[in-house]
Amino acid sequence: MAKKISGTVKFQHLGMGFWGVIGDNAEEWRPVNMPEQLKSEGAKVELKVEVLKEDMSMFMWGKAVKVISFHTLSAK
Repeated sequence: MAKKISGTVKFQHLGMGFWGVIGDNAEEWRPVNMPEQLKSEGAKVELKVEVLKEDMSMFMWGKAVKVISFHTLSAK
């Protein structure tokens, strides 16, 4: 089921590092297919995602999501 989220892109320095989105409501989202266009620290974005069921992750951060569509609200 698709869900819309908006928030700020942040690079997470855990393990080898990865890109995440801190939602406007402080929820943490971990796109498994983060588009290159969104990999900009501090960018404000709006995403349409599919929340993935994940039993275990080496990242131990955020909810895993698959990006369906997106747009940047403001770039840093």
